Amino acid sequence: MKFLTFGEIMLRLKSPGHERLFQSPVLEATFGGGEANVAVSLANFGQDAAFLSVIPKNAVGDECIRELRRFGVDSSRIIRGGERLGIYFLESGANQRPSKVVYDRAHSAISQAKPGDIDWDKAFEGVDWFHITGITPAISESAMELSLQSVREAKKKGITVSCDLNYRKNLWKYGKKASEVMRELVKYVDVAIANEEDIQKALEISADVNVESGELDRSKYRALGDKVLEACPDMKMIAITLRESKSADWNGWAACLNDREHFYESKRYEIRDIVDRVGGGDSFAGGLLYGLNNYESRQQALEFAVSASCLKHSIDGDFNRVNVDEVEKLMGGDGTGRVQR
Repeated sequence: MKFLTFGEIMLRLKSPGHERLFQSPVLEATFGGGEANVAVSLANFGQDAAFLSVIPKNAVGDECIRELRRFGVDSSRIIRGGERLGIYFLESGANQRPSKVVYDRAHSAISQAKPGDIDWDKAFEGVDWFHITGITPAISESAMELSLQSVREAKKKGITVSCDLNYRKNLWKYGKKASEVMRELVKYVDVAIANEEDIQKALEISADVNVESGELDRSKYRALGDKVLEACPDMKMIAITLRESKSADWNGWAACLNDREHFYESKRYEIRDIVDRVGGGDSFAGGLLYGLNNYESRQQALEFAVSASCLKHSIDGDFNRVNVDEVEKLMGGDGTGRVQR
């Protein structure tokens, strides 16, 4: 199985620990971005994963690609060009103070890319599964056109398409509503991944679900998934993550999967003392893609995804630095955190 993910990878600049931005004159520099995070997860799980983007041909771009290769991600499809790598600044929240993200990604290399810049025949060579998110079409109008082109070409070639809806209100700035674009894009999607807000804002489909309450009624998520599948007749399944936010460092975490025939619910994890929740959804997506392709049971695939993402909350940075054995141990009930000797 050859996976390809497509989107923007950014330079991530984070204040140390739980400091406010520029509280001290230091920022931790790493890399991250939704689709790259999924590729890294898949590579860490031993899968053949490639990442496609447009990355500038300069020292920052070189280091970015070197970092992807260090995790075993195939970078051979990446286009080198453009003037700058997008940046995001992160301030990690604590207790009742939420984490904060500031984007500096206008005019980035991928946002300037347009149809014709990527040879999809070459990009999809040998690919079985293509993953995209709702972030890439939000970056710019030309990136939106590229995103729509990518899923159409993938479907023509019989490639399975997955999409994490990933609604980002701060990115939809070029005149089109998210729903106007995403309702078209999901026509080509086999496996959708989302939370309740993504579905409501990206597809304008809603159910009586209050995500602000801190307590989630799972039965309502079955109805929400049914509504999406009814609106998207070619979609095979949708996974919905269930995050109960008690505070910045205390979340309940679970998910459900609706494949039209069955509704699966995962076990629920109580995650306290969160180290870094950025990339948590991407780690779920990477875990689900692995699970759907490596377990006979969709229940197991869902449990693997939720467990992988639970572990990500203990790891600094965008990337989920865990392997299959570690995830399966947690799936099996070993969540004590005892020292492994």
